[in-house]
Amino acid sequence: MSTQEEQLNALKDIRQMMDRSSRFISLSGLSGVFAGVIALIGAYFANDEINKYIGKRGYGYGVDGEMDLEFNLIKLGIFVLVIALAGGVLFTYRKSQKNNLPIWDKTSKSLLINLFVPLIAGGLFIIALLINHPNTYAIVAPSCLIFYGLALINASKYTYSDIRYLGLCEVILGLICMFYVGYGLIFWAFGFGVLHIVYGLLMYFKYERGQ
Repeated sequence: MSTQEEQLNALKDIRQMMDRSSRFISLSGLSGVFAGVIALIGAYFANDEINKYIGKRGYGYGVDGEMDLEFNLIKLGIFVLVIALAGGVLFTYRKSQKNNLPIWDKTSKSLLINLFVPLIAGGLFIIALLINHPNTYAIVAPSCLIFYGLALINASKYTYSDIRYLGLCEVILGLICMFYVGYGLIFWAFGFGVLHIVYGLLMYFKYERGQ
């Protein structure tokens, strides 16, 4: 090995060390695939719940609201979120163990803080909307997509920069959904299901498959 190659390898090692110290690189692409699949399953059950509601009342989703339906959808959404997060933690833990990297350090804390601040703000916004403005639950789906996208963009500086593009796609999808509020579940399923699966596969083949 020539001196020049040794110097290049040394620079490469230094860059990797700097990346590891400033970015959380144990985030697994498989967790994105898992979250996407769970979201699609959740969308299926949400659609079933809405169809039962329409069958009883005789009019469509987004026209009128009912607290029972809203609470059932919220409970389903929370259940989907918990399962997706549990899968994400499991896959990320496996990757960190495989690469002998810490899963909980200053960088991962910064990542979670920057991720959850917009998420919590969005969650409180949606709850306040449902409580104080009945018949507005059709706005829930675009609000979820927009706040989630903003959370990903905000957290992207502490992990792979690729996640910023997923966040931008979620925000754009949420804004489009605002003009088609009667199709919120379809946009929700595409944003949290299909986009996560595509993003997870891209991340897996880009960063994990060769390791």
